[in-house]
Amino acid sequence: MEQTPDLPELLYIFDPLCGWCYGMSPVVERIQNEFAGRLTVSVLSGGMVTGENVGPIRHDWDYISGALAQVEKVAGVSFGPAFRALGAEGSYIQDSEPPCRALTVFRQLDPYNQTASFAHALQQAYFGEGKNLNDSATYEVLAADFGLNVAEFSRRLALPETAHATRQEFAAVARIGVQGFPTSILRVGNQGYLLARGFMPYEAFASSLEQAMQQAAEEHGNQ
Repeated sequence: MEQTPDLPELLYIFDPLCGWCYGMSPVVERIQNEFAGRLTVSVLSGGMVTGENVGPIRHDWDYISGALAQVEKVAGVSFGPAFRALGAEGSYIQDSEPPCRALTVFRQLDPYNQTASFAHALQQAYFGEGKNLNDSATYEVLAADFGLNVAEFSRRLALPETAHATRQEFAAVARIGVQGFPTSILRVGNQGYLLARGFMPYEAFASSLEQAMQQAAEEHGNQ
């Protein structure tokens, strides 16, 4: 997707398996809609669960299940019974790369800058409905929901180049120095403005974004 060069860019750095990102993704999706024409929204995959960290959800379930109520209370999202059953059963393999590869492909095929909406849909499928993010059939349904060519989506999802591009994105995020997910940064030209580390409600986030955009406009105006 080509970015409009003269618009500020919101970098939303997330991971599909991150519960707090599940809370933040609807906020970013709303920003994508409400700030349309004023900025572009780019979703970057952080690769939270990769390499030696990939494994059965039972290894992390005590931590994950303990955090669900807080995320629901603070962010207003719901973790569905199918996801809770998935965690309690314990054998589901947590791996960030398959859903992040799907996001890579979506970005290539999406003509309407709906990446934040797709990121939210990915997480809704997992946390809300307990869908298997390691199964390509999950993404075929989502691709169809967004009006994309399902056969082409599936073809690209299986390409080695897609896996390579996704891993390069993980490495790029690491080079930025992101310590946790979600992280939100406003980029204007070569300048970056940290908006939020972690979840932030819409009203507070929109206010922070407005202030950063104003600051950026003033700084660029004085150059």
